[in-house]
Amino acid sequence: MLSRFFQPDRFLRAVFAGGAFLSVAAATLWPGPAAASDDPDLIFRKSTVFKLLTPNDKLATYAIDDPDVNGVACYYTIPEKGGVAGMFGVAEEASDVSLSCRQYGPISFKAKFEQGDVVHRESRSLIFKRMQIVRGCDAKRNVLVYMVYSDKLVEGSPKNSTSVVPVQPWGPGEVARCGDFLK
Repeated sequence: MLSRFFQPDRFLRAVFAGGAFLSVAAATLWPGPAAASDDPDLIFRKSTVFKLLTPNDKLATYAIDDPDVNGVACYYTIPEKGGVAGMFGVAEEASDVSLSCRQYGPISFKAKFEQGDVVHRESRSLIFKRMQIVRGCDAKRNVLVYMVYSDKLVEGSPKNSTSVVPVQPWGPGEVARCGDFLK
């Protein structure tokens, strides 16, 4: 009686056909891998929830260099889902992200930028959700302002984090003014 409702050959054809559809959809809608130099550096991961047969849930800390401002790095920590969905890279990740940016050398600007320019972007679900780190400038105080947030195709997330980097002298020489590089 069960074979009347469950036909293994039809089921497998449907799964493979669905997989082909998902592969084509993902290839067209997925933003694609970033260039190697744009990939964040993994600093470390720490397990937070034990899973018996699949990967654990983790917190992961990454570092990126600001692509338009020499001498500034941002560190962010994100949750990474384990389990079956996490193992196959299809889990929708939480919007909780912490951010800390610091000056690690002399600051120089490569080009003019606009308030809210994207410094780093990465997907947080198969298609619809992404995390972004954006940069601004408080010209009055000569401070770079970085904000991280998640957005979705339908609705964004109010969860965010902000970090600031005062532009300080680093050895002899002039101190750059971030306001001079705003568009």
